[in-house]
Amino acid sequence: MTTLLFTHAASLNHLTPEGHPERPDRIRAVEQILAAPPFAKLVRREAPRARVEDILLVHPERHLRHLEQLSPASGLEYIDADTTMSPGTLEAAFHAVGGAVAAVDAVMKGEAHNAFCALRPPGHHAGADYAMGFCYFNQAAVAAYYARKTFGAARVAVMDFDVHHGNGTQDIFWTDADMFYGSTHQAPLYPFTGEAHEQGVGNIFNAPLSEGTGSAAFREAMRTVILPALDDFSPDLLIISAGFDAHHRDPIGGLELTEEDFAWVTLNLMDVADRKAGGRVVSLLEGGYDLRGLASSAGIHVQALMHGAANPAPTANRS
Repeated sequence: MTTLLFTHAASLNHLTPEGHPERPDRIRAVEQILAAPPFAKLVRREAPRARVEDILLVHPERHLRHLEQLSPASGLEYIDADTTMSPGTLEAAFHAVGGAVAAVDAVMKGEAHNAFCALRPPGHHAGADYAMGFCYFNQAAVAAYYARKTFGAARVAVMDFDVHHGNGTQDIFWTDADMFYGSTHQAPLYPFTGEAHEQGVGNIFNAPLSEGTGSAAFREAMRTVILPALDDFSPDLLIISAGFDAHHRDPIGGLELTEEDFAWVTLNLMDVADRKAGGRVVSLLEGGYDLRGLASSAGIHVQALMHGAANPAPTANRS
């Protein structure tokens, strides 16, 4: 079995203000490391443009039309202080969703064991009817509901290890007991959601971490909160919101994780997926704003995915 990599040049055409952390160089950094020899066996595909009907599985038409109206012919249009649209933003967002949907197609059809989508803009702050926090559409949620509609996936899980809580995904899943959202994130930190008591209908599992948290506490939160809940949920598909801004180098996060932590969490998540979901994993790039930390962390994450594809039933090291 193989690991797929989805990319698209449109990701580079989503422009942000000078000095903005969510910039095209993020994709260049990830693509550069994934061009190295250890990744030669990645099967590379161009992310298609999302179909409107797939976006509408999560987002009402008024949200799409609002973004279309805001999309500028030149310059930048501000949605909020952090979130802007350039002439290339909407097309990039369409391909980010399209890549997520295509990845679901591939893993659910058995064409690949797992997939990584190196696309931007990110999505986990976008709610059904709002854009915020650098995010416009919530590709993880769209992918989850697409898997339900197209392949009859009864239970879909999203696990998010971005330094910021994915409030949009949580909001979208809040009343749907057959959708799981689990998150480790720094708190307090933007968007100031994700407390442990936020549980939806028993399908939301938050493990907030204090500023300065490193490997030991992160792994303990995964072992005691997220992994047992995910195992009990028994998903048909696991989607990872793979944000690498919990890396110790990141300029807008305050956690102290290392590349090895991202390898560890990936292998442990894949262990659950192998036992519960036939190994089906779709990973979507979210945050990560120090280019060196982002590239090395994404690289080791993809190496772990490739290891799982080559060894379909690995036993993850939970030490």
